[in-house]
Amino acid sequence: MAFKVCSRLAALGWIRHQTSACGSLSSGCAFMVKHDRQNLRFTATPSSGVGPPEGAVLLYRFTGENEVDLMSTFVPEAFRGRGVAALLSQAAIDFLVEEKLRAHVSCWYVKKYMEEHPDDQCRDLLIS
Repeated sequence: MAFKVCSRLAALGWIRHQTSACGSLSSGCAFMVKHDRQNLRFTATPSSGVGPPEGAVLLYRFTGENEVDLMSTFVPEAFRGRGVAALLSQAAIDFLVEEKLRAHVSCWYVKKYMEEHPDDQCRDLLIS
C-alpha cells in the first residue's frame, strides 16, 4: 500500500519514505529517493542528512528507444538492512510504469525484489 502511494510521487522525481509508511525501515530513519535522469540513477539518502555522503544508488542505462537495463544497486554498509535497496527498486519500477518502458534486469537484487513482489504489471515490464 505504501509503495502505491509513493508511486504517485515518483513522477515528481523524489520520494520520502517514513517508518510509518514503510515498515521495512528501522530506527525511525526516513530516506529521500531522488531520480537523477541526467546521470541515469536513483539515489537514496537519509532525509536527516546524517550518513555516508555517497548514499545508496541504483544505476540504469537505456538499451533501446523504450528499453532500459536496471544494472546495479549499491547500499553503503551504514544503510544495509533498512530496506533502502527495496525503496530504490520500487522507485525504478514506478519509473518504468510511468514512462511505459520495458526492462532487462541485470541487477540480482532488483530481480529478487521483483520476484518477491509479483505483480502483473511487473511481469509486463520485463524483457526476457
